[in-house]
Amino acid sequence: MHPDWKYLPKHILDSILQKLKLPSDHLRFSVVCKSWHCVANHSRIQRAKMMSSCHHPPMLLIPSDKEDTWNLYNVMKNIVLDLQVTVPSNYRRFCGSSKGWLIAMDENFVIALINPFLRVKGREKENSIIHLPPLVPPMDIARYIWHKNYEEFLTNATISADPILCADDCIVVVTYMPLCQSAFIRLNKDTTWTYIGERIRGSYGMIQEVVYVEDKFYAVDLWSKLLSFDITNQFNSNVKVAASGFEISGPYFDSYLVYTNEKELLMVQRFIDFQGDKCDKRKTKKFRVFGLDFDKFEWIEKNTLGGITLFLGDNSSTAVLASKIPGCKPDRIYFNHDNDPINNRVNPRDFGVYNFKTQKFRLPYNTRAKNLLKTCKRYQYPIWILPTFQL
Repeated sequence: MHPDWKYLPKHILDSILQKLKLPSDHLRFSVVCKSWHCVANHSRIQRAKMMSSCHHPPMLLIPSDKEDTWNLYNVMKNIVLDLQVTVPSNYRRFCGSSKGWLIAMDENFVIALINPFLRVKGREKENSIIHLPPLVPPMDIARYIWHKNYEEFLTNATISADPILCADDCIVVVTYMPLCQSAFIRLNKDTTWTYIGERIRGSYGMIQEVVYVEDKFYAVDLWSKLLSFDITNQFNSNVKVAASGFEISGPYFDSYLVYTNEKELLMVQRFIDFQGDKCDKRKTKKFRVFGLDFDKFEWIEKNTLGGITLFLGDNSSTAVLASKIPGCKPDRIYFNHDNDPINNRVNPRDFGVYNFKTQKFRLPYNTRAKNLLKTCKRYQYPIWILPTFQL
């Protein structure tokens, strides 16, 4: 056998790949050398099995001090990977992360799907960015008003399937200002966006987050009301109320929707306190978690996460079963400093880990990751992402 590892036979490399359980290990395998990268890139079945399972945690994408360059941080292993990805600077804020793709909008209101794993620094691939038609709401004056602050116009976004591997099944749903209404477009089928809120006379608005669950989209609004819509064609989204909302008293809160591998839909409420004369300081005070009772169509508050660990972020939330992940502790909530309408001009500082049982906070991350977070600029907030390994 040749002493150089890059000359290992393909059948041996295939056997190594089959034993890898975590996406981070698959990623390291991919960047060893060109021959290993080639084998990993053609291992589509293994990669598909990894991505279909919710038993692996996301990585944190953090901007570096170099323009257009982002770092990948493995939270569970507490290391910043020696792998940097590139994203053009005209996409200043990521409005969502789904299926390993980032969703963003440029100054011309053109929506883009960006796969950072196809954009490893020095070898960006041609299909790493998919451009969609520009978002032009019926109230065109909105574009004029938001032109100077286009980064704030798109509040969140998600997709139903990988736009390359499953393009015909990919539906992109976005929520936009000023009323947080939603629009969707179907890849390879639609040439324009369909504006749900406008079409049903504004009854579908103030959306906090959208998630795709088993051929259906769910959205939670400002009053914790859960809406569902099944997009059958461009003119019929069949919007229904899946669960009634309830009144909430207290400080400002943000809502997240998370679908677990145990087929449970969770709504997580994050309560935030703003301080300072200009509300330029924010701090997360507590979390409440509710599970959806599909039979009674109502939210039921939970006092335990049942061994689940949550990773919360702007339309990038994920749930994993802690017992399946080495070093992962159950009943924890990892959270980022998300974009918010009260003050989105401050550097991200509100992040940490919340112990759902003890209701205590702690600051995570190693020194290098903390230093990277300190250098984050306006709109460059870190975001969770599930690696796709299409390198």
